[in-house]
Amino acid sequence: MSKKGILLVNLGSPKSTKVEDVKEYLDEFLMDEKVIDYRWFFRTLLVRGIILNTRPKKSAAAYETVWTEEGSPLIFITERIQKKLQKLVDVPVEIGMRYAEPSIETGIRKLTEQGVTEIVLFPLYPQYAMSTTETVIEKAEDVRKKHFPDIKINYVQPFYNREIYIDCLAESIREKLPENFDALQFSYHGVPERHIFKTDPTKTCNLNDCCSRDSNPSHQFCYRHQCFKVTEEVIKKLNLPKEKVLVTFQSRLGNDKWMEPYTDVTLENLSKKGIKNLAIVCPAFVSDCLETLEEISVEGKEQFMHGGGENYHYIPCLNDEDRWIDVVKTLCEERLHEFYLV
Repeated sequence: MSKKGILLVNLGSPKSTKVEDVKEYLDEFLMDEKVIDYRWFFRTLLVRGIILNTRPKKSAAAYETVWTEEGSPLIFITERIQKKLQKLVDVPVEIGMRYAEPSIETGIRKLTEQGVTEIVLFPLYPQYAMSTTETVIEKAEDVRKKHFPDIKINYVQPFYNREIYIDCLAESIREKLPENFDALQFSYHGVPERHIFKTDPTKTCNLNDCCSRDSNPSHQFCYRHQCFKVTEEVIKKLNLPKEKVLVTFQSRLGNDKWMEPYTDVTLENLSKKGIKNLAIVCPAFVSDCLETLEEISVEGKEQFMHGGGENYHYIPCLNDEDRWIDVVKTLCEERLHEFYLV
């Protein structure tokens, strides 16, 4: 008789802020061909020949600014989501990380040790991207085939356009918005432009006007469109004028062309446009992490204030808010129900 379970999957984190641990994490992360999509030889030259000889020390210092007594924010927030969800469902719930520990393999093994044979795996990314949802699914399938061939996995799909998610995100933002702000900036994690074309099997994306169309075959695979769609739907719920909203992309790496406009460049120049009071949110993430707590909340504020800004307000991610746990529960239960229909 089959038994079902849920595996929540997030990005992952170094096991400590020690330089050697950060280096180990970055090696696994950046050597993923879905993240840096060069051929293995050139990827190795870049990552192990250059990046890992320069970046780990700086990254370790950045992690130290967000680390707490509980450890990595991304890890312990995901654990909180797991614990809250476990109280709401009657199947086992575990977590796994795409990089480092607890790994996807560790998460699946914990479920199988509880007798689980059918798993709903939830990549905790609202939008689809090669370097997020796609690499999680590919890794999970590799692990399943090698170690758990009899396990069935059903994946929760990107939920950027689900009304329950949009309602949840909009209400969370509404509660945290300051009374007086000149603009609300949506900062999404960036990806190289070529990733958008690589993930489009329909070959109908042109990065010009297709993202703004009501429908296009590429939309279900287009990270850029999905970011704009989240923004569009949220500001409708918040009843904000479009001229008071910005969309930018953060965290670029290297010299390749990444999606624009860039968050850091935008922050430095907003005051020149009369924007002195800014609120900023990061809807590519459901859990606060290095990219939100350090890059946006700290560095972003410095960039904005240095450029002449006066008030900067970072709006936290959904984290373990009860309304978000309800969304996770609903999305997982939809996939659990599909097992019963087979």
